[in-house]
Amino acid sequence: MATNVKKTAAEIFPRLGLKVHNRGVFAGEWFGSGTPIEKYSPIDGSVLGYVSTATHTDYDRAAAAAQRAFLAWRDVPAPKRGEVVRRLGLALRTHQRDLGRLVTLETGKILAEGVGEVQEMIDICDLATGLSRQLFGRTIATERPGHRMMEQWHPLGVVGIISAFNFPVAVWAWNSALATVCGDATLWKPSEKTPLTSVACIKIAEAVCQECGVDPAIFSLVNGDAANAGELLAADHRVPLISATGSTRMGRRVGEVVAKRFGKSLLELGGNNAIIVTHSADLKLAVRAILFGAVGTAGQRCTSTRRVLVHESMELKLTKALLDGYKQVRIGSPLDPDTLMGPLVDFAAVENFTNAITAAKKHGGRVLTGGKRLTGAGYASGLYVTPCIIEAENHWSIVQHETFAPILYLMTYRTLDEAITLQNSVPQGLSSAIFTNDLREAETFLATRGSDCGIANVNIGTSGAEIGGAFGGEKETGGGRESGSDAWKAYMRRQTATVNYSKDLPLAQGIKFGG
Repeated sequence: MATNVKKTAAEIFPRLGLKVHNRGVFAGEWFGSGTPIEKYSPIDGSVLGYVSTATHTDYDRAAAAAQRAFLAWRDVPAPKRGEVVRRLGLALRTHQRDLGRLVTLETGKILAEGVGEVQEMIDICDLATGLSRQLFGRTIATERPGHRMMEQWHPLGVVGIISAFNFPVAVWAWNSALATVCGDATLWKPSEKTPLTSVACIKIAEAVCQECGVDPAIFSLVNGDAANAGELLAADHRVPLISATGSTRMGRRVGEVVAKRFGKSLLELGGNNAIIVTHSADLKLAVRAILFGAVGTAGQRCTSTRRVLVHESMELKLTKALLDGYKQVRIGSPLDPDTLMGPLVDFAAVENFTNAITAAKKHGGRVLTGGKRLTGAGYASGLYVTPCIIEAENHWSIVQHETFAPILYLMTYRTLDEAITLQNSVPQGLSSAIFTNDLREAETFLATRGSDCGIANVNIGTSGAEIGGAFGGEKETGGGRESGSDAWKAYMRRQTATVNYSKDLPLAQGIKFGG
């Protein structure tokens, strides 16, 4: 396995512009004088490379460059901005397999998911390119004769992007592609767990900007810790919008700091996603969705399936089918195309996994399968575990908490109203799903008194959202929306404008003032 990791890195690094030692700050040029991040692969524990980080001075330099870039970029017509994003999508197509393999090396997600994540980048570039000719305002009826009232949208400024390790490139692209066509510059603070993918992405974007004759500082980068990058970015008045993806704890801190300076925050935080399996469900379909939702990315997605609420009449059948399915999950190197689940990202994640299982047992939970650490040949990094199913109750504190690991809590219900109440009775509100062949049940789930999540699916799982729809959730998930629909409006400032083309000056509401 070690040979595969080293061989893969040796093959893709030159094509992605990476070396063993890399500068981690970009603002038209590469620098970074802070303590380097030593990046280990969770696949086998070997060192992939080093990325320098930002000092306070480095951060200020990057932010200033991004601000200068924005002042020029905002005057570029939107369709021309779209051309840059179109070319970025083409460049990503060229580098898709290499960048996807780098995602696998850094995160441990299986190769199909790594390459699929880069496809998300390509898809959002396609969407944003079309959007560059559709940044629509509207004309509004006015009560004053000889006047025209309209709504228009203008570039907002520098958009700060804080991304998490589990989608180290897609989240940057979701934000950057939209922000770029909206006339904004971006300043990216990636996860310290995935610094190499951030450098590779910005090098691709830098080359595209140079080909297009655009100041490359429209895509700026600051690798670093909270003190030297994250906190500075959140508090920076030059950055009117912070788009932050990560834990609820992190999002609460970012939201508070940004709100104090009257900035805007777009928060994509934790999920505690449930699938309801009704008495009429297509069991084969439900089992496949649950397996992918709970085991995919080793349970390290914000949309991972955390809870299954099964009708009591289906409990035995579903439990047996899931246990049979879990036996078929091949765990190992994510570079192997036959692997379905790779390692957790680091030892903190493994500790959270084992602690959550211990806590569930103390509550009275019964482990039906999994929950073990794997050792021996092929598991040298110590980060491999077996996915776990636990019989649980929804009100337990550990069930109310999102554990970023492959743990699935199984519980039963009697009525649909009870199932919906259980699903909604957690602090998070990201993704949800129901499996049913009953039209009334499906419509009830999607109705006002149904799912309280930002995403609600019928007969598909909680994971795998398409970029065409707005992505995000409610409650402690943060309320933000990214990607499709009208999510682009978060990256612009709204302006209502009225033009008087008459020779009179009538006031609104019929007010008379003076003679």
